[in-house]
Amino acid sequence: MAQGGDVIPLPPPMTRALAAAAEAAEAGEVPVGAVVTCAGEVIAVAANAPRRLHDPTAHAEILAIRAAAVALGRERLEDCDLWVTLEPCARCAGAIAHARIGRLYYAATDPKGGAVEHGPRFFGQPTCHHRPEVYAGIAEAEAARLLRGFFADRRNSSGDGGEPPPGG
Repeated sequence: MAQGGDVIPLPPPMTRALAAAAEAAEAGEVPVGAVVTCAGEVIAVAANAPRRLHDPTAHAEILAIRAAAVALGRERLEDCDLWVTLEPCARCAGAIAHARIGRLYYAATDPKGGAVEHGPRFFGQPTCHHRPEVYAGIAEAEAARLLRGFFADRRNSSGDGGEPPPGG
């Protein structure tokens, strides 16, 4: 909240990422969405799709980076920002580094599968050749609510109480 009780609006790219995450949940995928922007323009929007695509690498971040690289006609996205609803896993952090993403904005942290501020803390490793600026916690409550609701529905419908890993 801003001064005087005003609510600060979410940046439009994070709003788009949350919408993509909600669409993923409706399709039975873990609700993670990602948006790549360049000079303030949306270049790519993607949602998690490992089940739909039968591809364990089809995380929202990977799909958005691939689409942005194709749209821009280059593999280096150093002037681009990535907005994602969940802390990236190690594989996605690696893709972010290889694509040379300039800034990473993410919503919810992922203590189990995240690799930015949890687990391997990928960008802090001496072998990491590119470190984006990282901004965490943007729309954290909204993203966490989507994830909690998705997994609660899965537990209630399966009856086993099991929870698939957050990213996939």
